[in-house]
Amino acid sequence: MMMNLFSSFDPTSNFNFSLNWLSTLIGLSIIPPLFWLVPSRFNIFWNKIIMTLHKEFKILMGNYKSQGSTLIFISLFSIILFNNFLGLFPYIFTSTSHMTLTLSLALPLWVSFMIYGWLNNTIHMLAHLVPQGTPPILMPFMVCIETISNVIRPGTLAIRLSANMIAGHLLMTLLGNTGPMMTITLVNLLIIIQILLLTLESAVAIIQSYVFAILSTLYSSEVN
Repeated sequence: MMMNLFSSFDPTSNFNFSLNWLSTLIGLSIIPPLFWLVPSRFNIFWNKIIMTLHKEFKILMGNYKSQGSTLIFISLFSIILFNNFLGLFPYIFTSTSHMTLTLSLALPLWVSFMIYGWLNNTIHMLAHLVPQGTPPILMPFMVCIETISNVIRPGTLAIRLSANMIAGHLLMTLLGNTGPMMTITLVNLLIIIQILLLTLESAVAIIQSYVFAILSTLYSSEVN
Protein backbone atom coordinates (compact mmCIF):
# COMPACT_ATOMS: atom_id res chain seq x y z
CA MET A 1 0.00 0.00 0.00
CA MET A 2 2.74 2.45 0.96
CA MET A 3 4.70 1.56 -2.18
CA ASN A 4 1.67 2.39 -4.36
CA LEU A 5 0.87 5.50 -2.32
CA PHE A 6 4.32 7.06 -2.61
CA SER A 7 4.67 5.95 -6.22
CA SER A 8 2.50 8.93 -7.19
CA PHE A 9 5.56 11.09 -6.48
CA ASP A 10 7.91 9.04 -8.66
CA PRO A 11 9.03 10.69 -11.90
CA THR A 12 8.33 8.66 -15.03
CA SER A 13 10.76 8.56 -17.92
CA ASN A 14 10.55 8.13 -21.67
CA PHE A 15 13.61 7.44 -23.78
CA ASN A 16 15.76 7.64 -20.61
CA PHE A 17 14.65 11.25 -20.06
CA SER A 18 12.43 12.25 -17.14
CA LEU A 19 9.72 14.32 -18.81
CA ASN A 20 7.96 15.10 -15.52
CA TRP A 21 10.66 17.56 -14.52
CA LEU A 22 9.67 19.74 -17.49
CA SER A 23 6.74 20.91 -15.35
CA THR A 24 9.30 22.94 -13.37
CA LEU A 25 9.80 25.17 -16.42
CA ILE A 26 6.09 25.93 -16.95
CA GLY A 27 6.29 28.87 -14.53
CA LEU A 28 9.14 30.37 -16.55
CA SER A 29 6.90 30.41 -19.62
CA ILE A 30 4.15 32.28 -17.74
CA ILE A 31 6.17 35.18 -16.33
CA PRO A 32 7.92 36.69 -19.43
CA PRO A 33 4.72 37.47 -21.43
CA LEU A 34 3.59 39.72 -18.56
CA PHE A 35 6.27 42.24 -19.50
CA TRP A 36 5.08 42.48 -23.14
CA LEU A 37 1.32 42.64 -22.71
CA VAL A 38 -0.80 45.64 -21.73
CA PRO A 39 -0.79 45.84 -17.89
CA SER A 40 -3.59 43.66 -16.61
CA ARG A 41 -4.97 43.11 -13.13
CA PHE A 42 -2.81 40.04 -12.72
CA ASN A 43 0.27 41.98 -13.83
CA ILE A 44 -0.44 44.83 -11.39
CA PHE A 45 -1.11 42.33 -8.59
CA TRP A 46 2.13 40.44 -9.29
CA ASN A 47 4.13 43.69 -9.37
CA LYS A 48 2.70 44.65 -5.98
CA ILE A 49 3.81 41.29 -4.58
CA ILE A 50 7.31 41.74 -6.00
CA MET A 51 7.66 45.27 -4.62
CA THR A 52 6.41 44.19 -1.18
CA LEU A 53 8.92 41.33 -1.11
CA HIS A 54 11.68 43.65 -2.33
CA LYS A 55 11.06 46.12 0.51
CA GLU A 56 10.91 43.37 3.13
CA PHE A 57 14.03 41.57 1.89
CA LYS A 58 15.90 44.88 1.70
CA ILE A 59 15.10 45.60 5.37
CA LEU A 60 16.21 42.10 6.41
CA MET A 61 19.47 42.21 4.48
CA GLY A 62 20.35 45.68 5.76
CA ASN A 63 23.21 46.01 3.28
CA TYR A 64 22.83 48.86 0.81
CA LYS A 65 26.10 48.04 -0.98
CA SER A 66 24.68 44.92 -2.62
CA GLN A 67 21.77 46.48 -4.51
CA GLY A 68 19.78 44.06 -6.61
CA SER A 69 20.48 41.10 -4.32
CA THR A 70 16.80 40.90 -3.44
CA LEU A 71 16.07 39.84 -7.04
CA ILE A 72 17.72 36.48 -6.31
CA PHE A 73 15.33 35.77 -3.45
CA ILE A 74 12.29 37.12 -5.31
CA SER A 75 13.12 34.77 -8.21
CA LEU A 76 13.53 31.93 -5.71
CA PHE A 77 10.13 32.74 -4.20
CA SER A 78 8.53 32.87 -7.66
CA ILE A 79 9.82 29.54 -8.96
CA ILE A 80 8.91 27.70 -5.74
CA LEU A 81 5.46 29.32 -5.65
CA PHE A 82 4.69 28.35 -9.27
CA ASN A 83 5.84 24.77 -8.74
CA ASN A 84 3.88 24.42 -5.50
CA PHE A 85 0.69 25.60 -7.21
CA LEU A 86 1.24 23.44 -10.29
CA GLY A 87 1.45 20.41 -8.01
CA LEU A 88 -2.16 21.03 -6.93
CA PHE A 89 -3.47 20.38 -10.46
CA PRO A 90 -4.27 16.77 -11.41
CA TYR A 91 -1.66 14.81 -13.37
CA ILE A 92 1.03 17.49 -12.98
CA PHE A 93 4.28 16.37 -11.39
CA THR A 94 5.04 18.06 -8.04
CA SER A 95 8.75 18.78 -8.39
CA THR A 96 9.03 20.61 -5.03
CA SER A 97 8.10 17.40 -3.19
CA HIS A 98 11.47 15.93 -4.17
CA MET A 99 14.73 16.56 -2.34
CA THR A 100 16.43 16.62 -5.75
CA LEU A 101 14.95 20.05 -6.46
CA THR A 102 14.74 21.52 -2.96
CA LEU A 103 18.31 20.57 -2.04
CA SER A 104 19.51 21.85 -5.42
CA LEU A 105 18.05 25.23 -4.48
CA ALA A 106 19.18 25.33 -0.83
CA LEU A 107 22.68 23.86 -1.01
CA PRO A 108 24.27 26.21 -3.62
CA LEU A 109 22.84 29.24 -1.79
CA TRP A 110 24.22 28.10 1.57
CA VAL A 111 27.63 27.17 0.13
CA SER A 112 27.93 30.55 -1.61
CA PHE A 113 26.99 32.37 1.61
CA MET A 114 29.57 30.41 3.57
CA ILE A 115 32.35 30.98 1.02
CA TYR A 116 31.60 34.70 0.84
CA GLY A 117 31.34 35.05 4.64
CA TRP A 118 34.52 33.15 5.53
CA LEU A 119 36.60 34.86 2.83
CA ASN A 120 35.43 38.44 3.40
CA ASN A 121 34.16 38.56 7.00
CA THR A 122 36.15 35.88 8.81
CA ILE A 123 36.11 37.60 12.22
CA HIS A 124 32.38 38.23 11.92
CA MET A 125 31.74 34.57 11.10
CA LEU A 126 33.87 33.41 14.03
CA ALA A 127 31.98 35.76 16.35
CA HIS A 128 28.72 34.08 15.30
CA LEU A 129 29.95 30.76 16.72
CA VAL A 130 29.88 32.13 20.28
CA PRO A 131 26.71 34.07 21.23
CA GLN A 132 27.20 37.20 23.29
CA GLY A 133 27.16 36.63 27.04
CA THR A 134 28.13 32.93 26.89
CA PRO A 135 30.06 31.78 30.03
CA PRO A 136 33.68 30.78 29.21
CA ILE A 137 33.14 27.20 30.38
CA LEU A 138 30.32 26.71 27.84
CA MET A 139 32.13 28.27 24.87
CA PRO A 140 33.51 24.96 23.42
CA PHE A 141 30.02 23.42 23.55
CA MET A 142 28.42 26.50 21.99
CA VAL A 143 30.94 26.40 19.13
CA CYS A 144 29.98 22.76 18.43
CA ILE A 145 26.24 23.49 18.66
CA GLU A 146 26.43 26.57 16.44
CA THR A 147 28.58 24.73 13.89
CA ILE A 148 26.12 21.82 13.69
CA SER A 149 23.13 24.18 13.42
CA ASN A 150 24.91 26.05 10.63
CA VAL A 151 25.83 22.90 8.70
CA ILE A 152 22.30 21.44 8.76
CA ARG A 153 20.68 24.65 7.45
CA PRO A 154 20.44 23.59 3.78
CA GLY A 155 19.05 20.22 4.85
CA THR A 156 16.36 21.78 7.04
CA LEU A 157 15.39 24.19 4.25
CA ALA A 158 15.06 21.36 1.73
CA ILE A 159 13.28 18.92 4.06
CA ARG A 160 10.82 21.58 5.30
CA LEU A 161 9.64 22.38 1.79
CA SER A 162 9.47 18.82 0.45
CA ALA A 163 7.86 17.39 3.62
CA ASN A 164 5.09 19.99 3.62
CA MET A 165 4.36 19.33 -0.04
CA ILE A 166 4.29 15.56 0.45
CA ALA A 167 2.13 15.66 3.60
CA GLY A 168 -0.81 17.50 2.05
CA HIS A 169 -0.74 15.50 -1.17
CA LEU A 170 -0.64 12.21 0.72
CA LEU A 171 -3.58 13.21 2.90
CA MET A 172 -5.66 14.17 -0.13
CA THR A 173 -4.68 10.93 -1.90
CA LEU A 174 -5.60 8.79 1.12
CA LEU A 175 -8.99 10.45 1.47
CA GLY A 176 -9.63 10.27 -2.28
CA ASN A 177 -8.91 6.52 -2.37
CA THR A 178 -11.67 5.88 0.19
CA GLY A 179 -14.34 7.53 -2.02
CA PRO A 180 -15.49 4.42 -3.99
CA MET A 181 -16.26 2.58 -0.74
CA MET A 182 -18.48 5.32 0.71
CA THR A 183 -22.18 6.06 0.55
CA ILE A 184 -23.57 9.12 -1.28
CA THR A 185 -23.83 11.12 1.96
CA LEU A 186 -20.26 10.39 2.97
CA VAL A 187 -19.02 11.16 -0.56
CA ASN A 188 -20.61 14.62 -0.36
CA LEU A 189 -18.89 15.14 2.99
CA LEU A 190 -15.62 13.88 1.48
CA ILE A 191 -15.86 16.39 -1.38
CA ILE A 192 -16.31 19.25 1.09
CA ILE A 193 -13.30 18.03 3.11
CA GLN A 194 -11.22 17.74 -0.09
CA ILE A 195 -12.12 21.30 -1.09
CA LEU A 196 -11.11 22.54 2.36
CA LEU A 197 -7.85 20.57 2.12
CA LEU A 198 -7.21 22.04 -1.34
CA THR A 199 -7.68 25.54 0.13
CA LEU A 200 -5.27 24.65 2.94
CA GLU A 201 -2.74 23.32 0.43
CA SER A 202 -2.99 26.56 -1.55
CA ALA A 203 -2.13 28.48 1.61
CA VAL A 204 0.73 26.06 2.37
CA ALA A 205 2.07 26.56 -1.18
CA ILE A 206 2.32 30.31 -0.58
CA ILE A 207 3.62 30.06 2.98
CA GLN A 208 6.33 27.51 2.22
CA SER A 209 7.69 29.47 -0.74
CA TYR A 210 7.75 32.60 1.44
CA VAL A 211 9.44 30.75 4.32
CA PHE A 212 12.11 29.33 2.01
CA ALA A 213 12.87 32.77 0.54
CA ILE A 214 12.80 34.61 3.87
CA LEU A 215 15.11 32.10 5.59
CA SER A 216 17.54 32.28 2.67
CA THR A 217 17.52 36.08 3.06
CA LEU A 218 18.20 35.81 6.79
CA TYR A 219 21.10 33.41 6.19
CA SER A 220 22.60 35.84 3.67
CA SER A 221 22.24 38.76 6.08
CA GLU A 222 24.27 36.92 8.71
CA VAL A 223 27.41 36.78 6.54
CA ASN A 224 27.49 40.55 5.90
